[in-house]
Amino acid sequence: MTRMLEHMPIGDMDQSSSQHRSSTEGGQSQGSASASSEIALLRERFARLNEAGSRITEDHELDVVLREVLDASCSLTGASRGAMTALDDSGETQEFITFGLTDEERESLPVMPGSAELSAYLNTLPEPLRVSDATSHLAGLGIGPLPFPVTSLLSVPIRHRGKLVGNLHLLDKQGAAEFSADDEETLSLFAIQAASAIASARLLRDERRARADLETLIDTSPVGVVLFDVRTGTPVSLNREARRIIDGLRDPDESPEELLHRLRYRRGDGREMSVAEFPLTRSLNTGEVVRAEEIVLQAPDGRSVSTIINATPIRSADGQIVSVVVTMQDLGPLEDSERMRAEFLAMVSHELRAPLSSIKGSAATLVESGPALDPAATAQFHRIIERQADQMQELITDLLDVARIESGELVIAPEPVELSELVDAARNTLLSGSLQNEVRIELPPDLPRVMADKRRVTQVLLNLLSNAARHSPHGAPISLSASQVGVEVEVRIADSGAGISAERLPLLFRKFSRRPVEAGAEPPDSGLGLAICKGIVEAHGGRIRAESEGLGRGSQFTFTLPATELAGVVPQAVAATALPQRGRASGGQIRVLAVDDDPQTLRYVRDSLVKAGYEPILTGDPDAVAQLIGERRPHLILLDLMLPEIDGIELMETVPEMRDLPVIFLSAYGGDRRVARALEMGADDYIVKPFSPTELVARIQTVLRRWTARASSEPAEPYAWEDLRLDYGARQASLAGRPLDLTDLEYRMLVELSVHAGGVRTHAELLGQVWGPGHPGRSGAVRTVIKQLRGKLGDDANDPTYIFNIPRVGYRMPKAGEPEI
Repeated sequence: MTRMLEHMPIGDMDQSSSQHRSSTEGGQSQGSASASSEIALLRERFARLNEAGSRITEDHELDVVLREVLDASCSLTGASRGAMTALDDSGETQEFITFGLTDEERESLPVMPGSAELSAYLNTLPEPLRVSDATSHLAGLGIGPLPFPVTSLLSVPIRHRGKLVGNLHLLDKQGAAEFSADDEETLSLFAIQAASAIASARLLRDERRARADLETLIDTSPVGVVLFDVRTGTPVSLNREARRIIDGLRDPDESPEELLHRLRYRRGDGREMSVAEFPLTRSLNTGEVVRAEEIVLQAPDGRSVSTIINATPIRSADGQIVSVVVTMQDLGPLEDSERMRAEFLAMVSHELRAPLSSIKGSAATLVESGPALDPAATAQFHRIIERQADQMQELITDLLDVARIESGELVIAPEPVELSELVDAARNTLLSGSLQNEVRIELPPDLPRVMADKRRVTQVLLNLLSNAARHSPHGAPISLSASQVGVEVEVRIADSGAGISAERLPLLFRKFSRRPVEAGAEPPDSGLGLAICKGIVEAHGGRIRAESEGLGRGSQFTFTLPATELAGVVPQAVAATALPQRGRASGGQIRVLAVDDDPQTLRYVRDSLVKAGYEPILTGDPDAVAQLIGERRPHLILLDLMLPEIDGIELMETVPEMRDLPVIFLSAYGGDRRVARALEMGADDYIVKPFSPTELVARIQTVLRRWTARASSEPAEPYAWEDLRLDYGARQASLAGRPLDLTDLEYRMLVELSVHAGGVRTHAELLGQVWGPGHPGRSGAVRTVIKQLRGKLGDDANDPTYIFNIPRVGYRMPKAGEPEI
C-alpha cells in the first residue's frame, strides 16, 4: 500500500483523498440518521411503556389493575382482541377477562371442544409464543377448532419473582398479518411492570381482607371490645357487644364518655370501688395489664351488668402507651346458663327420684316379704317396677332427643306416607294406655300424602295428644283435624281445657317449659315434650305454633308437613325450570347462594348442599351478592340475619335483584324480633343455628315447592282492571303503561288477590298463601302490605279502584268484566 502511494502522482493523491473524505462523510451521515431513527423509536416505545405503567398503577383495586393491564397490552401492540388469565397461588385460574370479544365469543370459549387442553397449553408457556397462523398452530397440537376465526397470536407469561401469576394472550394485530418481534419485546417488558402492579394490588387486597376479617371477628365477638385513646381517655371504637352492654346502661342522649363518669363500680364480692381503682383507669394511667377482674357496672337509676374485665396497653415502637384495649364479658348469659343447669339438675333429680323410690320400695317389699306375699300383690309390685322403669327410660330418651336437636344432629328419614296411618298409630297407642278423653278425628278423603319420618311424626302426635289430654277435664273431647294449605299439610290438635295465657305462649316450646297446672299439683311432665315436637317438625321443614284465647278457653297446637304430591319427590331439574326467570345449571341442578360471614357455617352449608345434589354458591361479602345473582343466577338465597356492617334485612332492601328470589334467613335466635321483621319484609322462611343438614334441605325443598306451586297456579292470561295490568309470566305489574316497583311481598299479595279476583280473601288466607303456612304473621302485617300497595297504585282506601276492604273479613279485587263498584 505504501509503495502504491509512493508511485501515485500528487494530483491523483489529492483527488483520491477528496473522494475518500466525501464517501466517509456520506456513510457517517446515513448511519447517524439510522441511529437517530432507532433512538426515536426506542424513546417512543419507552414513553408508551412508561405511560402504560402509569395507567396500571393509578388504581390499586385488583379487578381494575387487571383490566388496565389487558387494555394497555392491546394498545401497545395494536391487538384487536385479547384475553388475560390471572392465576392464584396454586396455579388455578382466578380471573379471566377479555378485550374486544363479543359476549357470544366469550361464552363459547369454556364450552368449545378441547377447552381444557387450550387453557392448559396457553397458561403453562415457559416463554413468549408468537405465531402468524394460530388456528393451524393449535390444530397441529390437536387443539381446536376455535369457535371464532383467529389469525395471529402473541402470548406472554407474567411472572413475579420467578412465579407465574398470569398470562396475556393477544389476537389479530390491526393492519398487519402478524405480530412483530418488537411487539413481542414490548409486551415482554410490559409484563414485568404488570407483574409488579398485580402483585401490589393482590397484596393490598389481601391486607384489606385480613383487616376486614379481623374487624368482623372483633365486631361479631361475643365479648365486648373497646379501644381507648390514652391521651384523651375516651373510647375510639366499640364492637357490637360492647355497644349492647353500654346501651343497656346509658340514657338515649348520653355518650359513652359521659356514662363512664356516672357509673358506679362494685367488685364481685359487692365492695364498691372508686374510679381510680377501676381497672381501666389503672391501665390508662400506669399501663398495668388487668386480667379477669369481676366488676359490676351500675347506672344511677339502678340498671346494672356483671362483667369480667381485661385491659391490655398497646405501646409504640419507643415504648410509649398509645392506647388500651379493654374486653368485657357480660356474665348475664353465664348466670342464666348456670341457673338453667341448676334447674335441669333439679328437674332430672326430681323426675328420677320419684320412679326410683317406687322401684326401690316395691323391690324392698318383694325381698322382705318373700313367698308369704299374696300373688296378686306380687304382680302389682312387678307392674309398678315395670311402669316406673318405662318412665325413666322415656325421660332419658327425651333428654337424648333434646341434645340431638340442640346440636343439630337429629336425623330423620322422611318418606311418602298417609297422615291417617300416623294418626291411627298415635291414637291406638294412647287408647292402650290410660287415655280417658275421646279423640275426634277429621281428615279429608282427598288429603295428599306427607313426607314424614313415621316414628318421629307419630312421636309428635303422641306428645301433642297427651298434652291436650293432660290439660283437659276427664272425658272432654280432643279434636284432630288436617287440611292442605298450599304445598303443605296443616295438622291441628285442639282441646277445651285450661288454656294458655298470652305471656306464656311464646315460651311453650322452650326446654323445661311447662304449662301451668292447678296449685299444689305435681308437674305432670318433664317440660321436654313440646321442645322435642318443635325440633322434629322443623327437621321436616315444617313449623309448629300454639294458639289460645286465654286461660280456661282451651288451646290449639298446629304443625305443618310437606305434601308429597306437590313436588316433594319431583326431580330437581323440574323444579329448576319451574322457578321464574332462572337459568338451568348442568344436569338441571338448583343453585343456592349462601351469604354468611362465618367460614365454618359456609363450609357446613356447602357440604350439606353438595350432598343433597344442589349447586352451592358461597360468599361472606354482602357487597358481592348483587353481582353473584347477576352472574350465577341462583334459584334460592340462604342469608345470614346478622352480617358485618349490614344486617340481612337491610341487604334485602338495598339489593333489588333479591326481590325475585326466595330467601331463607339463617338466625342464631329463633325468637328474635328481627326474624319476625324479616318474614314481614318478604323472607320465605328461617332456620335457627345450629341446624342439621336434614332440616336445611327440608326447608329449601319446602320453599322451592311453594314457589313452584305459586308459579304454576298463576293464570296464563294477564290480569287487567282499569289502568292496572299484571303480567304473571313476566312477573311485572304496570299502571297506565308504567312499570311498578314492587317488593316481592307486595307482588305476591297482588298476585294472590288478582288470581282470586271477584272473591274475598280472608286475613288468614292471605297470611297462609303470601307468608306461608306456620309463619307468625298477624293481620297487621297484611294491612301494612295493603297500605304500601295502595300507595303505589294511587288507590284511595275510602274510594278504592283496585283493592277493596271487606270489614272484619279481608280484601278483594274486581274481576275483569264485572261492573265497576
